[in-house]
Amino acid sequence: MGEDRPREGAQSRGEVIIPAEMRFQFYGRRKGKSLRRHHSGLMDQLLPHLRVALDDPLAGMADRRWLEIGFGGGEHLAHQAELHPDVSFIGAEPFVNGVAKMLALVEEKTLANVRIHDADARPLLQALPAAGFERIFLLYPDPWPKARHNKRRFVSPENLAQFHRVLKPGGLFLFASDFGGYVSWTRQHVAAHGGFTEEGDPLAPYENWIGTRYETKARHEGRGSNYLRFRRKG
Repeated sequence: MGEDRPREGAQSRGEVIIPAEMRFQFYGRRKGKSLRRHHSGLMDQLLPHLRVALDDPLAGMADRRWLEIGFGGGEHLAHQAELHPDVSFIGAEPFVNGVAKMLALVEEKTLANVRIHDADARPLLQALPAAGFERIFLLYPDPWPKARHNKRRFVSPENLAQFHRVLKPGGLFLFASDFGGYVSWTRQHVAAHGGFTEEGDPLAPYENWIGTRYETKARHEGRGSNYLRFRRKG
């Protein structure tokens, strides 16, 4: 699949080259409050050095690689990167303010093993080579709770197919949510895919877990969390 992948994540239709980011409809916010001066400077000066190039997404990365999709403010991604300096991390997050916070953590913790995709994760997934990652984290994604919005959920047959392709045999897809409807949705879609086996205690946080702001909010609102573990079949 990777061998005939169009350059820069683009897709050709006859004579027309359609950039990958134009082939997906994006839902959600791109930007919140105005960035502080220091954060704005990091976006201008640090992000270009850490941004993943879709035509060579694994450039300069170690053999061990983990991916986090929708890293929010970056707490979990920075925590794992600090604990595992031998692992290369890619974090995908389209929300500008979240990217700026992650860059501040990279600077603060002097993390040398983090790369960032500051856009929709789907073109990134298409650009990644097969069997290149040990883990994929999808933590507290937007649950899109209204039935008419369920189709916007990131867990979908198309994205699960990409997860399965990108993960190494035995690799883990880790999904956490405080929304029961999305937990059930994810289990149903993973079962329908057929390429994963669920394991572990869904009420037990992952190893070396650090609570996120979304988890804290859920606790304050009286909601518990599920931590699903799906292992890619060989």
